Amino acid sequence: MVWQALIIFVAQLLFVPVLTLRTIMMVKGMKKRTAAMGILEGAIYVGALGLVFSDLSNYYNMAAYALGFGVGLYIGALIEEKLAIGYVTIEANIPERNEALINRLREVGFSVSTSPVEGMNSTRYRLDCTARRDREKEFIKVVEWFEPKAFIASYEPRSFKGGYITKAMKKRRERFLKKKQRQEEERQSA
Repeated sequence: MVWQALIIFVAQLLFVPVLTLRTIMMVKGMKKRTAAMGILEGAIYVGALGLVFSDLSNYYNMAAYALGFGVGLYIGALIEEKLAIGYVTIEANIPERNEALINRLREVGFSVSTSPVEGMNSTRYRLDCTARRDREKEFIKVVEWFEPKAFIASYEPRSFKGGYITKAMKKRRERFLKKKQRQEEERQSA
């Protein structure tokens, strides 16, 4: 009887993270991966639920199902955070144009668009960037280093077209560093 509860618990530890990832992939439009995860999810679900329903008088099985579900949600959230699937748009609002910050963000491969904006009491400066989600914390860390009082907001875009993403990011960083190096050499030779 206890072995059934253990099997149910482990099945839930597998099922719920798969459920979490399948849901995220579905929202992000990854149809083939979603279908594959759905098949795996269904197989685990039927097996675990079959064990629970095979003996409804066994409270250990029901407790294992519920406990496995809760722990599985936590594990699924950790996995999703590590995978960081998709993109994020980040806006940083700073008091004034900061060339050192803008250059640093571009050096490390972020696409940054800049514009002056009207704040509540003054003109401020806004930095916009769309990047892979796994780089969001890095972007925020760089901005905080240069502008500790910056207002930073991020959100996930549903879709985007054109612009400066993925492969172009690497090419842009290389061009930016070469251009900066040429400027340094020109300054030193002058």
